[in-house]
Amino acid sequence: MRAPSGRPRAGTGYGVVEGRREAGGIAVFRGIPYAAPPVGALRFAAPAPPEPWEGVRDAGAFGPTAPKVPYPDTFAALLPDPEIPGDDCLNLNVWTPDPDPGARLPVMVWIHGGALTRGSAAVPVYDGAAFARDGVVLVSFNYRLGALGYGLFPDAPANRGLLDQIAALTWVRDNIEAFGGDPGRVTVFGESAGAISIGALLAAPRAAGLFTRAVLQSGAPEVLPRDRVRTMVRRMAALLKVPATAGAFTAVALPDLLRAQAAVLRRTNSLVGGPAFGLVADPATLPDDPLEAAAAGEVPLLLGWTAEEYRLWLAPTGAMRVLDRLGPLAVSLARARSGKDKATVRALRTALPGASAAELAGQLLTDRLLRDPLRRLAGARRSAPSHLYEFRWRSGVPGLGSCHALELGFVFDTLHVPEAAWLAGRDTPQELADEMHAAWVRFAVTGDPGWAPWDGSGPPKVFGGPEREGEGAGEALAATPPVLPRPC
Repeated sequence: MRAPSGRPRAGTGYGVVEGRREAGGIAVFRGIPYAAPPVGALRFAAPAPPEPWEGVRDAGAFGPTAPKVPYPDTFAALLPDPEIPGDDCLNLNVWTPDPDPGARLPVMVWIHGGALTRGSAAVPVYDGAAFARDGVVLVSFNYRLGALGYGLFPDAPANRGLLDQIAALTWVRDNIEAFGGDPGRVTVFGESAGAISIGALLAAPRAAGLFTRAVLQSGAPEVLPRDRVRTMVRRMAALLKVPATAGAFTAVALPDLLRAQAAVLRRTNSLVGGPAFGLVADPATLPDDPLEAAAAGEVPLLLGWTAEEYRLWLAPTGAMRVLDRLGPLAVSLARARSGKDKATVRALRTALPGASAAELAGQLLTDRLLRDPLRRLAGARRSAPSHLYEFRWRSGVPGLGSCHALELGFVFDTLHVPEAAWLAGRDTPQELADEMHAAWVRFAVTGDPGWAPWDGSGPPKVFGGPEREGEGAGEALAATPPVLPRPC
């Protein structure tokens, strides 16, 4: 559907939207509402359908981002996180090479990370033009964050951010054909909290049938103990001097709510098991343990990690210097936390000769949070393939190494975006982006990223670094058998 001006148009179930033509003839539609603004009585409710509109709605600019608190300064210098004001934050964006209902192109839906408290679909590194250039319809969306999306209240549905994601995927099923997409070929992909969210979507009954493949980047399926999440709400309630209920929090002005949220976030460290906002087991929204459900599922998976995830968590704050001062004690504490035996630590020292105490502890932390559960997931699956990868290219920013989130500019093929250099530095290899981006596209189109499914042993596919001599860190840490944990 074309406007007289030459701008692309598409019809949705709620009205017509008008996008923009960008480089290469790609049609881009931004800020399309997939649910009603979560304000007033809807602040802590399940997402409601958006109001239909008359005429043509302009979709030329990103819509409002979900309410959130900014990153601390040390991380804000590395992780771009635009803030766009407005109430209508439950919106999505579409990049398509051909907004023709007959095109029937594969669809990829991006779920952003940010610890379920930050991030948005407007981050420049997440530009979907390269996917559209390569024949894929790319969708990205915002969802509620922090207390609004994941606070646990006695008088509100749990996991509201997850319900937002399901509403966005439902919109894709019902509307993406008008943008040239095939609703029967949808791949969800996400990083960090986005990957954790996909783990939940694999287990959520309401998400059944909404996607056919999934990519989990640096995030494993998990649910948190309800008390950890409830503690965050109680701490906010104490600061606000109101009851810890959704009704009371609805009456609080949004800026005051966010200030209280920022204060409680400063007082916790979720990496070591402190209180956090997160997904919880819930009969109405997430009745099954995500890791067990994903292991038993029939959706093909692509999943992996970066070689030094921990450096983003520890290096910017100076925590690595603290761990190095602790020396062997830091390694012992990390070993106990990760449930590893001394033989595994010896193997790790052999794999990483000369590694400092902080590096060893960081690898053990990465093992506990990512490598172990992702390997257990891949090793336990019988009904569908799982393809493992490890990203080893090291950032040009001193101290970051091959850190968490570094692969994103390569997956999206957006190394040219100025913000990509915040994390990756200036001297980035385009050929690695070509390789990695092509693998993601190939997986979405065919289900095969270009290497064999993991068979329970052996190394993952490596991007951006030579194979280590002997066992790598990931292999040294793979001693845990593929036994799935009990639900929280």
